[in-house]
Amino acid sequence: MEAFAFNMDSEALMELLSSMSSSTGTDYESNLSSLGYVDFANPDEIDIYPTDFDAKEEVVAILDNYNEQMEATGETDKVISYTDLVGTMMSSVTTIINVISYVLIAFVAISLIVSCIMISIITQISVMERTKEIGILRAIGASRRNISQVFNAETFIIGISSGLIGVVASELLTIPINALIHSLAGSTNVNAVLPVSYALLLVLVSIVITVLSGLAPAHSAAKKDPVIALRTE
Repeated sequence: MEAFAFNMDSEALMELLSSMSSSTGTDYESNLSSLGYVDFANPDEIDIYPTDFDAKEEVVAILDNYNEQMEATGETDKVISYTDLVGTMMSSVTTIINVISYVLIAFVAISLIVSCIMISIITQISVMERTKEIGILRAIGASRRNISQVFNAETFIIGISSGLIGVVASELLTIPINALIHSLAGSTNVNAVLPVSYALLLVLVSIVITVLSGLAPAHSAAKKDPVIALRTE
């Protein structure tokens, strides 16, 4: 004859035996801890949410100042350990942006070098095609300096014209770019703009590059012998 019987399956019986043999106490404090109760007088951590980046910097400065005072007085147990999550994230984003910027700068530098070479070649071809004109100018009294100034003026005009065309094209491209940004972001707070100062700088860079690229061909044109130049067909 059975002394007693359990109205449960084997899995439930194992859970019951496991709970009975557990050494963990089930007092009031342990129950509160397991339920996630927080004692505001003894917090484990505090989350601070500044309203903007300026406020974040002020909070970080206050914490750093407090930690310096505690370390100076020898109370290292009161030093606050904190993690600037936004600062860490922004640092990572800044690193990525810097890498992309360096790559773009490298491509731009290569493009400028190629542009200088092409402008120099085109100007040299122009000098070769106009050799007879150079001889005529020298024959009617133009000096070598005047011949050089003619080609320098041409490269200057090319530089300022190409710079203005590039600025106007960039300004026109900002219209569809902004429309795409607003469509993807769902906001009009972010805009692609070309400041006037940068536009003037771009035109200046274009002029300097073309003029420097045309110096060697202009010097070559000024050195031509007028007699030989007049015989050129």
